[in-house]
Amino acid sequence: MVWWHIVLTVLVSYLIGNISVARIVSKHKNSDITKLGSGNPGSTNMLRNFGFKVGFFNFLLDVIKGVVPTLVAYLIFGNKVMLYIAGISAIVGHVYPVVFKFKGGKGIATMLGVFLVANPIITVIVILVAAASWLCFEYGSVASFLCVTVLTVVEGLNAKNLPQPDQNIICILLFAIFCITWFAHRGNIVRLLVGKESKVSLTHSTKKKLKQTKKEA
Repeated sequence: MVWWHIVLTVLVSYLIGNISVARIVSKHKNSDITKLGSGNPGSTNMLRNFGFKVGFFNFLLDVIKGVVPTLVAYLIFGNKVMLYIAGISAIVGHVYPVVFKFKGGKGIATMLGVFLVANPIITVIVILVAAASWLCFEYGSVASFLCVTVLTVVEGLNAKNLPQPDQNIICILLFAIFCITWFAHRGNIVRLLVGKESKVSLTHSTKKKLKQTKKEA
């Protein structure tokens, strides 16, 4: 790896991560997502305030933010080290965007985009299991913890098949992704421990938004 390849990958990926889909979409709806609900510019808060359709649309675009730089880096350089360098840069860009004074989302959707490139089949399975847990228990944060924990562990185990030093570098990057996303959810962790975490029902949010739309019509 050439050093300037790494620097360029980090910068471009980080700037892509800075794109705040939630802010753009909420502004289009004459609102400011940072002043609604939890104030977090992420998919869950968008779901809570604008319904399932908008929340899911936001989720997909945040996933694409992880897919694009990761896939491009992998196609250009052909190794998983650069894939994860691009991936973690996009995640950091989402969580700590310089253009928004380092106040971003929690990085789960963007992280899923990274793992969709790295290990698409396992990632899709984990997403479905996490979605099922969300439907059953109505805790979006728990679904997020499930995703990041399972995917980082699985990819860490897969890294054992790679030669050194790639194996160690990837494990370090995976651990960093784990720490960044869990740290971004530190408030959720505290609320879960004290029993004050807010539930977010996917079905209830959709029905609520439909009722609001009918009233406005």
